Amino acid sequence: MMKDIATPQRTKEILNKYGFNFKKSLGQNFLIDTNVLRNIVAAANITEATGVIEIGPGIGALTEQLAKKAKKVVSFEIDQRLLPVLDDTLQPYDNVEIIHSDVLKADIEGTIEQQFQGVDDLMVVANLPYYVTTPILMKLLEEHLPIRGVVVMIQAEVADRIAAKPGTKEYGALSIAAQYYAIAEKVMTVPATVFVPQPRVDSAVLRLTIREEPAVAVQDEAYFFKVFHACFANRRKTILNNLVHNLGTKEKKTAIEEALEEAGIDPRRRGETLSLDEFAKLSDALLKRL
Repeated sequence: MMKDIATPQRTKEILNKYGFNFKKSLGQNFLIDTNVLRNIVAAANITEATGVIEIGPGIGALTEQLAKKAKKVVSFEIDQRLLPVLDDTLQPYDNVEIIHSDVLKADIEGTIEQQFQGVDDLMVVANLPYYVTTPILMKLLEEHLPIRGVVVMIQAEVADRIAAKPGTKEYGALSIAAQYYAIAEKVMTVPATVFVPQPRVDSAVLRLTIREEPAVAVQDEAYFFKVFHACFANRRKTILNNLVHNLGTKEKKTAIEEALEEAGIDPRRRGETLSLDEFAKLSDALLKRL
């Protein structure tokens, strides 16, 4: 029986065998703790009917644990140097497909149609490179993919921001953007010691369960996003000041005040105190006037 990839010893053997050097620019940190990997897989509720999309498989540590449980795993890997490594480490699993591509440029929907015919239960599971966490998550959410959810290992601080509640210092535009599409939960915190090389920060496993309908109904989704981004442009400013500076002009101040009044929002409040529902009302009220 082959040892799991995610042990310190086997990881070292694989890296030595291929003379692999970590590229800082790609944010490569490989997991060397099988228990953490199994917890990630468990958080995604994967069964033999599940298809999994993985991003950044590295040397295949998480891929292997997913392949043991899932019907099929399709992994996007940007680093060409890892393709022969993955060919080798994942040889025992015939339900894994590696695609050499930058996931941010990839046609994920097309890949799903091609690779997962007849699979109704789809999850995205990944140990994401920290430097591209937000663009990857937003791409997964904004493209309205036919997935049940996303379970990812990301920087703990970013997980806190995504799962944050109104009125907390972590709550911001990212919290609203993610929670508009999904229910966000921080599943566990993961210390830096279970990675090679060790990152400078702790990590966390975040679970996003895709909502059947967005959390709030808005007349114009793109405008709603514009409004809450404007409200957080300067966290020290009131909503009124942020909206005047970032969405309208000084001449539009009266119209913005009227919209705030219609939405029942005190113009002296700050962005981090508003709920998704209040942002939705505000967005619709502004849309009529600006």
